[in-house]
Amino acid sequence: MTLMITAQTQSLHSIEKLKELSGQSVKVCMQCATCTGMCPMAQEMDFSPRMVMHMAQFGLIEKLAGINTYWKCASCHACSVKCPRGIDIAKVMEALRQQALRKSHNYIEPSELSPELIAEMPQIALVAAFRKFTS
Repeated sequence: MTLMITAQTQSLHSIEKLKELSGQSVKVCMQCATCTGMCPMAQEMDFSPRMVMHMAQFGLIEKLAGINTYWKCASCHACSVKCPRGIDIAKVMEALRQQALRKSHNYIEPSELSPELIAEMPQIALVAAFRKFTS
């Protein structure tokens, strides 16, 4: 019984933390999948934006921690513009990235990039990637 209460409390805490970071309530998502239909990166993602919203609604933050969806999000806001509930899904994806980065987990490790790659990449792309993918 205690384990179930702890899991429920942890789930509610995860949902509240996501709301605090993003300013969005994932609970109002009605799972229409418009976000997935609009997403130009959906085919590159482990789980569709709709599935991420579904997992977030249940506070499954541990399950969300191991996927690439919010890292692949281009933050183009196409999903947010078409969401019938007015949820800014791009902000939710950003909040999920922030949660991972706050645990000091870099999605890319700058020290592992080859000098050749660094030399051929535009500096603005490197800076943007480091801001988005490193803690």
